[in-house]
Amino acid sequence: MTVRAEPTPRVGSVDALAAHLTTAGHRVRRFSWPARSGHTADWPSWVPAEIVTGLAAAGIAAPWRHQVEAAEAAVAGRHVILATGTASGKSLGFLLPVLAATYGGADSVGPRPPGDRPPARDPLDRLDLGPVGPRPHTALYLSPTKALAHDQFRAARALGPRGWRIATLDGDTEPAARDWVRDWGTYVVSNPDMLHHSVLPQHRRWAPLLRGLRYVVVDEAHRYRGVFGAQVAAVLARLRRLAHYYGADPVFVLAAATIAEPAQTAARLLGVPADRIVVVDRDDSARPARELALVEPAGDADELTAELLARCVDEGRQTLAFTRSRRSAEAVTLAARRRTVSAARIEAYRAGYLAADRRAIESDLRSGEIRGVASTNALELGIDVAGLDAVLIDGYPGTRSSFWQQAGRAGRGDADALVVLVAGRHPLDRFLVEHPEVLLDRPVEATVLNPANPYVLRPHLLAGAQELPLGTSDEHYFGPSTSGLIAELARGGALRRRPNGWFCTGGAAAREIDLRAAGRRLDIVEQQTGRVLGVVDESGADLCVHEGAVYVHRGDTYLCLPAEDDEPEVLVRAAQPGYLTSPRRETEVRILAERARRAVGAGWAALGEVEVHSRVTGYLRRDPETGTVWDQTPLDLPTRTLRTTAVWFTLDPGLVPDEISLARLDATAHAAEHAWLGLLPAYAGCDPWDVNGASAVRHPDTGLLTLILSDALAGGAGFAEHGFAVAERWLRATADLLRGCDCAAGCPGCIVSAACGTTGRPLDKSGAALLLQIGGV
Repeated sequence: MTVRAEPTPRVGSVDALAAHLTTAGHRVRRFSWPARSGHTADWPSWVPAEIVTGLAAAGIAAPWRHQVEAAEAAVAGRHVILATGTASGKSLGFLLPVLAATYGGADSVGPRPPGDRPPARDPLDRLDLGPVGPRPHTALYLSPTKALAHDQFRAARALGPRGWRIATLDGDTEPAARDWVRDWGTYVVSNPDMLHHSVLPQHRRWAPLLRGLRYVVVDEAHRYRGVFGAQVAAVLARLRRLAHYYGADPVFVLAAATIAEPAQTAARLLGVPADRIVVVDRDDSARPARELALVEPAGDADELTAELLARCVDEGRQTLAFTRSRRSAEAVTLAARRRTVSAARIEAYRAGYLAADRRAIESDLRSGEIRGVASTNALELGIDVAGLDAVLIDGYPGTRSSFWQQAGRAGRGDADALVVLVAGRHPLDRFLVEHPEVLLDRPVEATVLNPANPYVLRPHLLAGAQELPLGTSDEHYFGPSTSGLIAELARGGALRRRPNGWFCTGGAAAREIDLRAAGRRLDIVEQQTGRVLGVVDESGADLCVHEGAVYVHRGDTYLCLPAEDDEPEVLVRAAQPGYLTSPRRETEVRILAERARRAVGAGWAALGEVEVHSRVTGYLRRDPETGTVWDQTPLDLPTRTLRTTAVWFTLDPGLVPDEISLARLDATAHAAEHAWLGLLPAYAGCDPWDVNGASAVRHPDTGLLTLILSDALAGGAGFAEHGFAVAERWLRATADLLRGCDCAAGCPGCIVSAACGTTGRPLDKSGAALLLQIGGV
C-alpha cells in the first residue's frame, strides 16, 4: 500500500500534536490516508428473508462485496480465508452462511463439501460408538481469546433472529449451561483451549455438535503462529478426525488480518492442500480518513507514550495505547495517571489479569467510562470497542500485520483516526523510522508456524489415540510424519497395538498439553491473601518471577519469594521496593546437524538443528525512572536445555583486518548479533521473544566467526527457516541499519539490547559495520 507523506502542516487532528512533539525535540514524520467509500453487493438468495430483515433493522442495509464473496464460497463447500483489514466486517462474512445453516435446520442451504473427504478408515480404526443419525446443522466459532469470543457472541446474538440457539462455551461456563450447549446449541462460540481440554476428550457427550458440524470459524487466524499456531493446528486435526467419524465434513472459514500467503497459512492450520482454499483479500469496506505520526522520541518511549495518553485523554479523545510488555502497560498507566489534569479514568489491561477484571475493563471501555487504556496486544484482537479517537503504539509491535491491526482500532465508523507510533529502544524501531517504506509500502508478513514439529505433534497423537484409536489413515489429518511418530511412541511404551488400532497407555493426555506454552504454567499467588494475581509459563519463570524479582500487577508492585520445589505456583508479597529488576543469563549453543547452506557475500548462511544451554545467573536492580543499574545479585538456578532449529551466518575471521584485535572482534560479533537479531521480525513475522541469539569469534562447531539465531520453541517454530530463506535481504538491512545510525558508539536504536542477558560483554558498533562490509552484504 503506497501512502503519501505530508511535508507541511495541514488542518487536521495531528497538527497540534506534531507541533508539540517537534517543539519538545522529538523527531516526527507524518503520513495520511484519505477517506474511502465502500462497495456493496446484493444479499445472496439463500439468506432467509427474516435474517435480511433483522440485519437491516440493525443498520446493515447491504453487505460489502468481500463479505458476499466469502459467504458464497463457504456455502459452495469451499474452505475460505477472509484476510482483510481491521473493521472491514469480516464477522458478517462468516455469519451469513452460519446463520442460514444453523437457523434454518438440516440441509437448508448448499451442497455438502466436495473433494476433501478422507479415505475410508481401515478396520483397525472402527469403534462402535452407537447409532449415527441425521441432526440439524451446527457450527463452531473459535477465537484465540475468551474476551473476543464473548464479544463475538454479543454481536452475533444481536444480529441473529429470535430463537437462534447461540451459546458461549469456555472455562467460565457453568455446568448447567454447558449441558444446554451440548444438547441444544447450534452455534457454539468457544476457543481452541476449550475444544482441546473438554470437547474432544469427551466427544461421545458432544456427538450432537460433531455429528451436525457444518461450519467451523477460526477467527484472528493470523495470531496462530509459532508454538501456539502449531498446537492449534494439531487440535484442528483432531477435530476434523472426530467430525468425520460422526459423519460430518465441516467447511472451515478463517478470518485474519491482512497477511501474506493467506492460502498457505490456512493450509498449514487446517492440514489441507492450499489449492483447496478460497482466498478473499480484497477489502471493499468504507474507511475513514487516517493520520499517522511516526515519532522518534528524544527520551524514553514509555514516558512519551504516557504523556501522549494523558494529553489525548485530557483533550477528550478516548485513547488506547498499545505497549510491548506487561511491565510497560503498568508503567505507562501509572505515569499517565500522574500527568492527566482531568478526572478521566485511565486503566491498564494485559494478559495475566483474572477474567472478572478483564471483563470489567472491557465493559467500561465500551461504555466510555474509561477514557484511556494502556494495553499489551491483548486488546489487539477484534473486541468491538466503538468510538476510539486515537491509538498510540509504544514501540513497533514486531510485525506489520500487528501494526496495522493495532492502528485499525482507531476511527471506527465515520470518525477520523489518529495513530501515533512511538519508536522504542530497539534496532527495528529505529530502522523503520529511517525507512518508513518498509512499514508502509511492503505487504505484511506471512504467518509462520510448524505443524510438523514433533515436540508438539507427539502429545497430540497420544491425545488423539485416547479419543479414537490411531490407524493408518490418520496421516490425512496429522501429516506424513504420523507413522514414524506412532512407531516411536510405541517403542517407548506410550502407545500399544490392539485389534482396533493404537491405544494410549497413559492417563489423560490432553491435560498434559498447554496450547500456549511449551511447558506447564505457574500461578502467581499473593502470599498474604492467597489471591491468584496471574500466570506465567514455567519456561519463562526463571526470567521474570525468580527469587527477588519485582512483579508489577495493575500498578501494584510485589517481590517474588523463593520457589518451592515442584510447586505449581510462585508466591509474591506486596512491596514498594523503589526499583525494578532484569535477569542476567549465560547461553551456549551447540550445532548438532546442518540441514542446508548457501553462500551469502563472503560468508555462508546455514540452517540446521542446535542445542541451546541457558541459565539465569542473577539479576540487576534498576532505577525505575532512568533505568540506571544499581547493583547485581547472583542466583543459583538450573541450566535449561532446548533442542531446536537455528539459522547461522559464518565468516572466516582471517578476512578481518589486523587492526581489529581478538578482544575487539568478540565485541564486534556481539554487536552484529544484536543488530541482526533485532531486524528479524521485519522479515519473519515473529515477536522478539520467539527467537534467541548467540555469537562467537570461533565457534567450536564451525571454526569460524558465527552469528546464530535459534527458535525459542523445542523442535523449531519456523522463524529460523524463514530467516534462512531471506538471509541476503536480512543481512543487507542489518548493514544499512548500522551505517545509517548516527550515534557514536552504539545505542538502543542499533546494537544496544535491554534483553541481552550477557553481563559485561562489550559491543563494537563500528566493528560490526566493518564486519558486514567485509562480508560483502
